[in-house]
Amino acid sequence: MRAYERFMKYAAFPTMSDGDSNTIPSTAKQLKLAEVLCDELKEMGLDDARVDEFGYVYATLEANTDKDVNTIGLIAHMDTSSEASDTDIKMSIVDYNGGDITLNAEKNIVTKVSDYPYLENYVGQHLIVSDGTTLIGADDKAGVAEIMTAVSKLIGSNIPHGTVKIGFTPDEEIGRGADKFDVEGFGADYAYTVDGGALGEFEYENFNAASAHITIHGVSIHPGSAKDRMKNASLIAIEFDNLLPKNEIPSMTEGYEGFHHLSSIEGSIEEAKLYYIIRDHDRGKFEKKKRDFIEITQKLNEKYGEGTVETVVGDSYYNMKEMLTPHMYVIDRALKAMKDSGIEPKVVPIRGGTDGARLSYMGLPCPNFCTGGENFHSRFEFVSIEAMDKISDMLVKLISNAVDEGKR
Repeated sequence: MRAYERFMKYAAFPTMSDGDSNTIPSTAKQLKLAEVLCDELKEMGLDDARVDEFGYVYATLEANTDKDVNTIGLIAHMDTSSEASDTDIKMSIVDYNGGDITLNAEKNIVTKVSDYPYLENYVGQHLIVSDGTTLIGADDKAGVAEIMTAVSKLIGSNIPHGTVKIGFTPDEEIGRGADKFDVEGFGADYAYTVDGGALGEFEYENFNAASAHITIHGVSIHPGSAKDRMKNASLIAIEFDNLLPKNEIPSMTEGYEGFHHLSSIEGSIEEAKLYYIIRDHDRGKFEKKKRDFIEITQKLNEKYGEGTVETVVGDSYYNMKEMLTPHMYVIDRALKAMKDSGIEPKVVPIRGGTDGARLSYMGLPCPNFCTGGENFHSRFEFVSIEAMDKISDMLVKLISNAVDEGKR
């Protein structure tokens, strides 16, 4: 079975995670895909395949060589983003010859080259798309499918390889994918997430990340007698946002440039709430961005009264480069496997995070491979069938190369 066939099977399972949930996994529907993956791994002969109490899938492909070889982990996440529906996904395969792609003629939903000029890079390839009303879940079911396909190829080919550990995680999209990951029990010397974008992208740098939750307490009174009495929480919320640097938002930054992002806002006169994410590759700039939120809080409390603005800032994850730099051979081996497979590596910083970022800080060096998809978290998401094939083959090469590279 090719990677894209597995992907289309997995994509049919709704697996959206829920940041408001207090359960692990955050949604029970993720467990259905977890069980399917576990059963497939057992059918391949991985007898220790299991789903743990938190919805993580673990399995081991035992070594078939006597050489002393590193144990390598391959990891992907099962959940999908809440930015677009995960239910009743209708996919099609487009033989792409250039130009715009009509996803849904009835609703006039079109993936336009003018909006996504990199579409032209896919001329001559076959793209899996949705009908424009849902995502397809290539982030990260494409990664899951590519790992499963690579494992199947290793088993079917009898290529010499060391021990391979497989891990599929829930709740990555809400920042909890590594919360209950059993690094010690996983038993890998190092690992790779397969959770990136276009073919060739490889990442071992990511944002330092934090969240900021701001609650503003106001005082309501009839507007006819409000002078010097009303304290409008919604207006103070607007004032809070206006005090942040105007050019440090996602739509005005790229590459290594950090940002603050207002992800949601709700409010009335009595109470308003602002929810931000804070990101920067540079640790010093990251800490400065967090201080901005505290200083604005203090300034507004001096103006409107102590306790008017309450701000809670919490770190989410850090730049994995700090943990990977002492293990550059993990990077070098990945880049070699890509080149050996005819894939030109493009080392880029992640303007976001992966499970690998947190796992690297938990003692498991874990950079990130591409999946061959684009436009993640969107109704205009797509993934290349040809890219998925190449990535699956590259993972096989990565594992087989380790036999000759020896243990580090």
